[in-house]
Amino acid sequence: MQDILLSIVVALIAYLLGCISTGLMIAKSSGVNLREVGSKNTGASNVLRVLGLKKGLVTFVGDFLKAALACWVGSLLLPGETFGIPGFGTMLGGFFAIVGHNWRVFYGFQGGKGVACSAAVIFFVNPLWGGIAIVICLVVIALTRYISLGSMVMLFVFAVLMCIDFWGQWFPCAFALALLVMVVYRHRANIGRLLKGTENKIGQKVK
Repeated sequence: MQDILLSIVVALIAYLLGCISTGLMIAKSSGVNLREVGSKNTGASNVLRVLGLKKGLVTFVGDFLKAALACWVGSLLLPGETFGIPGFGTMLGGFFAIVGHNWRVFYGFQGGKGVACSAAVIFFVNPLWGGIAIVICLVVIALTRYISLGSMVMLFVFAVLMCIDFWGQWFPCAFALALLVMVVYRHRANIGRLLKGTENKIGQKVK
């Protein structure tokens, strides 16, 4: 019963942390309503295109840190094995931080696409596989200039590596696949533009 109650507490704290919108705060300080400009997305990619590299990076770092904090809270309140699953608290906290970022209760369940949060979560959950996935993401972005493509590749690589490493352990595999499904779902419009060749690249300004 205690583990169930602590799991609810972790999920709630992580979700509320995820609901903090770094992008909206950064944009507001510049007199911009991020939900009315560019792609109208509140994540780091839209901040980058609308307000430039510096503020885009600040947004990314802010979103990264809030997800890392959620993972840390999960590992602190649910250390070791919970329900027989090693690292359960970390994964639970990370998952709900991404959910909170993507579907913010304070903004009509509208939010970002969870890329910065996902990067923090996969690195916190498994530094080796997460680090490899992040590096591959950066390479894809550098070669194609498509942030959306690199983001989806990152979670795809992480899911493949986790499923191979933890084959036979359903929770880590399900966790990694859930992150992949979320990022693909949030990028469904980008996928359409990628297929049509109309996706925005880094350096293109979105009016």
